[in-house]
Amino acid sequence: MAAAEFPSLPVLLVDDEQQFLLSAELTLTASGINNIKTLSDSREVLPLLEKEEFSIIILDVNMPYMTGLELIPRIVERNPFVPIVVVTAINDVDSAVKCIKAGAFNYLLKPVDETRLVTTIRSGLDLRDVRDENKRLKDYLLKDKLENPEAFREIITKSNSMRAIFKYIEAISKTMLPVLVTGETGVGKELIARSIHRLSKRKGEMVELNVAGVDDNLFSDTLFGHKRGAFTNAESDRKGLIEQAEKGTLFLDEIGDLSLESQVKLLRLIQEGKYYPLGSDMAKLADVRIICATNKNVEELRDNNSFRKDLYYRLQTHLIHIPSLRERKGDIPLLINHFLEKASARLNKKKPAVPKEIYTLLSSYNFPGNIRELEGIIFDAVSVHSSGIMSLESIREKVFPKERGKEFFAEQQTETAEEKIQFGEQLPSLDEADDLLIKEALKRSDGNQTIAADLLGISRRALNNRLNRKRDT
Repeated sequence: MAAAEFPSLPVLLVDDEQQFLLSAELTLTASGINNIKTLSDSREVLPLLEKEEFSIIILDVNMPYMTGLELIPRIVERNPFVPIVVVTAINDVDSAVKCIKAGAFNYLLKPVDETRLVTTIRSGLDLRDVRDENKRLKDYLLKDKLENPEAFREIITKSNSMRAIFKYIEAISKTMLPVLVTGETGVGKELIARSIHRLSKRKGEMVELNVAGVDDNLFSDTLFGHKRGAFTNAESDRKGLIEQAEKGTLFLDEIGDLSLESQVKLLRLIQEGKYYPLGSDMAKLADVRIICATNKNVEELRDNNSFRKDLYYRLQTHLIHIPSLRERKGDIPLLINHFLEKASARLNKKKPAVPKEIYTLLSSYNFPGNIRELEGIIFDAVSVHSSGIMSLESIREKVFPKERGKEFFAEQQTETAEEKIQFGEQLPSLDEADDLLIKEALKRSDGNQTIAADLLGISRRALNNRLNRKRDT
């Protein structure tokens, strides 16, 4: 089977020396950059650019008819998003500097080092991706409509913050640059990765690996595969996940737990686009889009030297942070109904009728486990439900368990008491503070005294007594 063309838009090599064109084309093809067009006559460059689009242009400075310095401003005027790399003789650095000022991205000295040629062109391709992404983002910011809403069909939301994420994903999905997805446990990072994969239109599959607890040897074997005899019990060749994800997406979850040794290997894979199966000295090309996810603060890990800075900056080119469920509580009623239908279908039960208080009760909860926790609560409630209107007791016991008392409420706090209460110059009296707390609890619970009492950490009877005393005064 023929190798897929990379990049999608061809690389244009322009030089009057046929030997350089042939050598550069062979070097790039061996490194996986196989969509290449060459020209030896500089007069043909501008007419060709009128008919065809290129991802990057490599241009000799000293050529007959039209020099590279003469071509650059005219190319930039017509194709401002195309990076230009100039090639110059060792004693012609001044011309290279003039070319950079005219709009070139980088320059190479002849004779050109093969590794430098490949890395420079890959950097230029990354720059082209970023420039294209910025243009798409500007276009998306000017319109409110999603172009591919079906790509997000698994994600139940009406949140504006999530919609903004969807629009960003539509803008960056077709680039080859890696994506880093962050957010608390249970917010739906895997669903976001699937949406990116769908929109990328890549022909291969999305292959997933949770790297938490995976040591360096297992990581290498799982990702890169091995040759027969690479180690004890390696009785046959085995494909790694990269090969299984060929022309598709590789999703690495819990990337914050990856060892430093494995981080180096992942960085090389991203930078060079190739890898070595264990026991092999023949490199394989990696045609995969890499998406990583973590529930940890990667910036803190970077600052603590437990996450490589170079890998961090590579991954966060496209950074998506998913807000927690408590930051988008408007989604809770939608999610409750979705999980009721899903649980009923999976458990082969009729969808139960639910009291309207369920929405108030669950909207008052902090959800440290986010959407995954909500799904578990609903599934459990449907499992124990038999007939009639579904009881709230099993749900209430999960979100406000009485036997755990104050310890439970302390675990749910995301802010300290000092952060939650703002004092003015004049302090309220204890009675005033008590009154304000009760009013706020009743407001959040839509007047439901049982839920309000749960929020305050007291019994309903105690709340009722306080309300009666206030009415009598």
